[in-house]
Amino acid sequence: MYKKIDWANQVGRRVKLRDLHVFFMVAQHGSMAEAARQLGVSQPAVSEVIADLEHVYGVRLFDRSREGVERTLYGDSLFGRCVAVFDELKQSVRDIEFLLNPAVGELRIASVESITATFLPKVIQRFVQKYPCVTIHVDDMPTRRIALPGLRERKFDLVFGRPTMPLPDDHLGPDFKVVFLFNDPLVIAAGEHTPWARRRKIDIAELIAEPWLLVAPPSWNYVYVAQAFEQRGLAMPNVNLMTLSLPLRAHMVANGPFITVNTRMVIGLMREYGLKLKVLPVDVQMEPWPVMVATLKSRTLSPLVERFIECARDAAKVLEPYRGRPE
Repeated sequence: MYKKIDWANQVGRRVKLRDLHVFFMVAQHGSMAEAARQLGVSQPAVSEVIADLEHVYGVRLFDRSREGVERTLYGDSLFGRCVAVFDELKQSVRDIEFLLNPAVGELRIASVESITATFLPKVIQRFVQKYPCVTIHVDDMPTRRIALPGLRERKFDLVFGRPTMPLPDDHLGPDFKVVFLFNDPLVIAAGEHTPWARRRKIDIAELIAEPWLLVAPPSWNYVYVAQAFEQRGLAMPNVNLMTLSLPLRAHMVANGPFITVNTRMVIGLMREYGLKLKVLPVDVQMEPWPVMVATLKSRTLSPLVERFIECARDAAKVLEPYRGRPE
């Protein structure tokens, strides 16, 4: 029969942070013996802590077997809370370090490739000028969906990305706080060496026989090209090369015969970085694709994260020639 847990007497006064750390290590390693080894204590000591916690909560936190232990439904719930507790404690250390010396610390960032290669360097340059001793870790985000597990699991402080299109009503869901930095219109581009780069006006129908380079469907640059031709009653043009790699796409368009679709910011910054690309004056309207930064709503942000987002806002203002204004 269910009995309500008395927080003050059962948990608040009895459960120590060390007990939760022991539980956390067992849950992570799936083994009491391995947790004991990592903690430098005996296995019976670890077993006793787990038994005491199960007594306090009145539920079994682990299923035991010869292979080790596995979290129960109740163990999963407690583990999720422990992740948040220990992360907040780590954040408190970072906050204190920042107050003692604002020039030091660490940031962990994830970003989609198109932003990592173009916009993110602008942000990092601004940030490093102000905080030269901060260590920044940047990881690639494997998909375009900004709501990646790494943010929920607190592996990253913030992520840069673009939402899937069209935007859902709740954008990324209730777990995330999202800052929209700017709209980035999609444009059609080719290399400066192509005859198309010298034209002042191009009808999209003229490009149907050209070799196209796109990201494979259901990518949005592929979808927009298909829609643009469909609106003119035309079939999808032949796509000769499909790749997700931004460096490969930029190189092949700058040096080959290909036509592509990317965002105005990406094309503009690739030109700034030396690639000879040209936005073509094609008579077609394409919707903007927002650039945004997301953080975990339930997580206390460190001052360094807030400063980095400020630098991102400042960098976005400088990119006015390449982008559209936020809605």
